[in-house]
Amino acid sequence: MNSNDLIQIKQFCLYHEIDNSFITQLHNYGLVKIVILEEDEYFQPEQLPAVEKMIRLHYDLKINFEGIDVIANLLTKIEALQQNLTTTQNKLRLYEQFQIK
Repeated sequence: MNSNDLIQIKQFCLYHEIDNSFITQLHNYGLVKIVILEEDEYFQPEQLPAVEKMIRLHYDLKINFEGIDVIANLLTKIEALQQNLTTTQNKLRLYEQFQIK
């Protein structure tokens, strides 16, 4: 894995004006995966929207890490349920098309 494909946590925290321990805490709760390369810590760009959302939850809404963990798990379940609902609706439409003909 190349460090050019990753977001350096130190730089990210400087940009967002937060402490590095925030990302470490998210990692401890299993909300962020940290990659260590050449003694620097990184996370993958795919995690960026979720991490920025967690920053807003914590710093703007004053939600603690336990609350962030619960919210993240609920959002994941909602997303899975929405995908399941879309799949079921598509199957139903297909079934209805065959019934009409």
